[in-house]
Amino acid sequence: MPIKHLVAVASLAAFAAAIPFPAFAGESSPYMSEKPSSVPSTTTGDTLTLERVFASPALDGKSPRGVKLSPDGRWLTVLRNRDSDRERYDLWAFDRENGQWKMLVDSEKLGSGRELSEAEKMQRERKRIGNLKGIVTYDWAKDSRSLLVPLDGDLFLAGVDGGVLRLTESEADELNATLSPEGAFVSFVSDGRLWTGKVGDVEPKAITPQESAETVHWGEAEFVAQEELGRYTGYWWSPHDKRIAVQRFDEAPVGVVTRAAIGAEGTRTYDQRYPAAGTPNALVQLFVMDPNGANQVEVDLGGDRDIYLARVDWAPDGKALYVQRLDRLQTRLDMLKVDPATGKSEVLFTEKAAPQHWINLTDDYKWLNDGSLIWRSERDGYGHLYRYASGKWTQLTQGEWVVTSLDGVDQTSGTAFFTGTKDDVLAPQVYSLSLLTPGAEPVRLTDAKFSNRASMDEKGRSLIVTRSATDQPPQSYLADSDGQRITWIEQNALDADHPYARYLTNHRKPQFGTLKTADGATLHWKMIVPDMESGKRYPVFFSHYGGPHAQTVTRGWGGALEQAIVDKGYIWFQIDNRGSANRGVDFEKPIWRAMGGIEVQDQKAGAQFLKSLDYVDPDRIATYGWSYGGYMTLKMLEADQGLYAAGIAGAPVTKWELYDTAYTERYMGLPAPESDAAAYRKSDALQDATKIADPLLLIHGMSDDNVVFENSSALIAELQANAVPFDMMLYPGYTHRVSGPKIGVHLWNTIFDFLEKNGVPAGGR
Repeated sequence: MPIKHLVAVASLAAFAAAIPFPAFAGESSPYMSEKPSSVPSTTTGDTLTLERVFASPALDGKSPRGVKLSPDGRWLTVLRNRDSDRERYDLWAFDRENGQWKMLVDSEKLGSGRELSEAEKMQRERKRIGNLKGIVTYDWAKDSRSLLVPLDGDLFLAGVDGGVLRLTESEADELNATLSPEGAFVSFVSDGRLWTGKVGDVEPKAITPQESAETVHWGEAEFVAQEELGRYTGYWWSPHDKRIAVQRFDEAPVGVVTRAAIGAEGTRTYDQRYPAAGTPNALVQLFVMDPNGANQVEVDLGGDRDIYLARVDWAPDGKALYVQRLDRLQTRLDMLKVDPATGKSEVLFTEKAAPQHWINLTDDYKWLNDGSLIWRSERDGYGHLYRYASGKWTQLTQGEWVVTSLDGVDQTSGTAFFTGTKDDVLAPQVYSLSLLTPGAEPVRLTDAKFSNRASMDEKGRSLIVTRSATDQPPQSYLADSDGQRITWIEQNALDADHPYARYLTNHRKPQFGTLKTADGATLHWKMIVPDMESGKRYPVFFSHYGGPHAQTVTRGWGGALEQAIVDKGYIWFQIDNRGSANRGVDFEKPIWRAMGGIEVQDQKAGAQFLKSLDYVDPDRIATYGWSYGGYMTLKMLEADQGLYAAGIAGAPVTKWELYDTAYTERYMGLPAPESDAAAYRKSDALQDATKIADPLLLIHGMSDDNVVFENSSALIAELQANAVPFDMMLYPGYTHRVSGPKIGVHLWNTIFDFLEKNGVPAGGR
């Protein structure tokens, strides 16, 4: 679904003496659990400008991606961005034997720089990496001597010795390229077909048929699988390179949306198959075949074809294929066990959502060599780990907290590793858990002062930990299974050479607290105050997202943009409303069939809390959101005229029937039944658009294929037809991300000019 505005997320966030700050109005206020205070700076450093926020090198420091260990454990590889171009990534390797780093592939020297196909561009948009250049992914060969590197639409085999072999050279892009588990084959998708070939032996050949209909694709994930289910591939190699499971989908039933990509010098139109809520999805099938396409059998996915192919995995021994089948409304998930020789399937177990809730699909599971399964479930109301063995379930973790990810399993020692909120919902930690000791308590492996996440090698022996804090941008390191650091991947120390160093003396440390809503819910908030003068009141930049599957209030690094906003003289504030992630089923489910309801009320509670603080100017609270947050801005202005001084709505959904099936129906049901149709009508932002009485700035990229521009054009027409004034800024050629060194500056200058013009200038008064 609508993602948060990536400029704000990736670039949004104390060194001072604390002094008492005037108390908020009324010590008995029901909102507070922690009293905000000022933390004025004692020295004066450089003031952040928007130009510097979006320039290179990135003020967050180095941000490595794709960190992996070679199969033999010797090499640590990473995609590292450049100081001169924060969006260009090269492939680097660290030799654990000699402790030396070296660049394996220089993306500028090896790449052609040619424009990517529309298919690859859109796939990158689905992965939220559409702005990146150079190398964005790679794959280790089993012998640990070479890596498969896709670059500018072609494939290369890069050796750890520095040599590079070109594998393909064609006009068509090779999507979803990978090496087979044993490393004997290279495979990829091109022109809607799956291709395979022996590495360094023969030219790859298509192993799936040439279809007569352009709507049929092999080896790819359909639009909603990529956009909403987090599945980006459509084929899966079996262990030992014996067989391949391959998805075939036909988009013929899916409605066509003529999407206009309006650019600066012309408009291109695309007839995009877009499954809007309540309309047909693509027809999906699954086949198993040999690496050359022979011995093809179809997998029995059941009689109901209106389902989602959610996940596909091979058993470690390759004797079974496991398929997760999700029903259309995402309240039931069946784990199918498939015989790869015949395609016959049986239901191994079923996961059911709680009443008035949905299945939160994840990748947090692992099939073990003994045939058992480690599985994350919300069956007790919180996301926890379970073990399924011989038809029986054993709960491994429990409590009023959630496991946010299963990071790995060391099957030799019988240890699982996971990240969770056991110690602090705002700062996840990494834990180990013995699978051999019933009722064992998790052991924390990371520093509680940081917000952490982790991944592991396949054997579960080494941890790759990424962490940050409110005064430390992201760091990453390699650790052993006890959590002891072996080496830094990127220390990113805030020393004199760090890009952010010159701004440290003005860095404002966030404050955190909770408030109680009128009906008793506890909401977490984050606030950053500027260096304030006693007796003055300050405007608030009230940022929100509000949608499901997101948590914005954390103790991690916020980034330079929010600090730049505070430097201007605004109070930065955000709150996580009900419906957001990592608080359990009961905290999420109030938005079921009721989007734009409880979230708006909870954000209102945040605004009322702000108005109770005697250093907040109650007449200068501006609210901002992108995507779902843009939708929230509209609903907030419609519901409470005069509560907010102004609102900025970026790329908003305005009518849920315009958004896609998998996301919308998960929360809102189908538009057709009258019970759900009423919920759709109540949740859209168009029917009450004429109630907007406060200044509104509408922003949208004119080539957006996620929240299509029709959402904004429908709102524009409604407001114009009813003589409702508003401001607007459109970005030709830009998609759901409106970002870049210059465009980012323009966007945010537009926002601050709008606030200045409408009575929400920066600074105290």
